[in-house]
Amino acid sequence: MRTAQRVLVIDDDVAVGEIVCASARAMGMSCDVTREPLTVVNLVTPDTGLILLDLMMPGMDGVEVLRLLGERQCKAGIVLMSGINIRVIETAKKLARTLGLSVVGHLQKPFALPELKAVLGATAAEEMPDAYIADPEIAIPDQELRNAFEHNEFVLYYQPQMSIATGEVTGVEALTRWQHPKAGLIFPDHFISHIEALGLMDRFCWITVDRAMADVKQFADPDGKVPRLALNVSVSSLRDLKFPDTFMSLAREHDFPAENIAIEITESGLIEFSLALDVLTRLRMRNIQLSIDDFGTGYSMMRQLQNVPAIELKIDKMFVQNMYSNHSDLVMVEKIIEMGHEMEMEVIAEGVETEDQFRLLREKGCDGVQGFLFSRALPPDELVGWLDSYRSRQVLQGQ
Repeated sequence: MRTAQRVLVIDDDVAVGEIVCASARAMGMSCDVTREPLTVVNLVTPDTGLILLDLMMPGMDGVEVLRLLGERQCKAGIVLMSGINIRVIETAKKLARTLGLSVVGHLQKPFALPELKAVLGATAAEEMPDAYIADPEIAIPDQELRNAFEHNEFVLYYQPQMSIATGEVTGVEALTRWQHPKAGLIFPDHFISHIEALGLMDRFCWITVDRAMADVKQFADPDGKVPRLALNVSVSSLRDLKFPDTFMSLAREHDFPAENIAIEITESGLIEFSLALDVLTRLRMRNIQLSIDDFGTGYSMMRQLQNVPAIELKIDKMFVQNMYSNHSDLVMVEKIIEMGHEMEMEVIAEGVETEDQFRLLREKGCDGVQGFLFSRALPPDELVGWLDSYRSRQVLQGQ
């Protein structure tokens, strides 16, 4: 991570390019302009921290450029510019996020110079990830993935979940990574669907559950209280009628209380989960908690949400991170909190990265948070150290 130093402007309006570059250079940043969107692949370099993209261009328009950047996994912050209706810009921002891009703001043309400087200033003040353009996919041979099971290459990282009211660490979410012997740490987006295709998801699920239950006791506080363990479970696993009994058998083996476990269900899978209400009901009858993850991004109907016996909603991070820049996202956050409480559910916000986001969520009545403001996901030994430090600070602050 490093401070953004280079700006790239993609706009067919020469005057706009000149104004942006003059402002960027006055703030100590370098700046390049292109009127040819197809050149963007060559112009985005590792030190590019920000891309200003005009949506309305002849030939290849801005939406097509977003698709190209998404395919190449561009990590630069993106500011969308256009003179069209603000709702269209907001829709383009949502599209960009579905493509894995980071939209950090927008400028509606004609914009004032102070607005431009505010956008550039905010970017310069933050640390931005390298803006490399990577290959769209990591090619993983089937045998390498099978070997990962045999050689015990899957590892668990944990991200703490915090109570807004007390500041207490109430839970940890277990997140699987693949420690590849040559490629290094690989995130699940690159291998989960492959595991599904090979028919290995059940095996993967039980490896994850078994290891998480073994790990989590080391995260106990000085009084011996263990944080709640949140586990992501696939749709296919939750269609197995034997799942509740197998799960409870593992919990007994680890002497881990069922009421201290939450199974996270993605909202986009709710339609399929409705076919397995017996499994979900039996899990709740055994005091295992159910949490609906990424809420607001899927296609669930209210009736299906009502049918699933969940006790928690998790607000997707894309709404949280854009509450200040996009009114629609703020409304979604408010309504999810309101709806969750009316249905007697706890509401947790994911992806909390700033104090402003935390304060706003507290004002809106959100119950819990997780995100980089507190900690990224950590391997078990690092989380133990983080917890000790955090709890010590809580004691010193009298909380």
